Amino acid sequence: MKHVPKETTDEDLIQQYLDKGGKVSKGKTKPMAYDMGISKNTWGNKLSKEEKIAKKIK
Repeated sequence: MKHVPKETTDEDLIQQYLDKGGKVSKGKTKPMAYDMGISKNTWGNKLSKEEKIAKKIK
């Protein structure tokens, strides 16, 4: 598969947006849920009951 560059780049689109009165702002994010796993193998999976208890003990 060959890479074909687009005629308009993202920088061009951003500049057009800003020229029309657009505003770029940083959004707020929610904190991660307490019982969510953060390792690569468990990303997005909730902790089991035993794992929650072990986490509280530490």
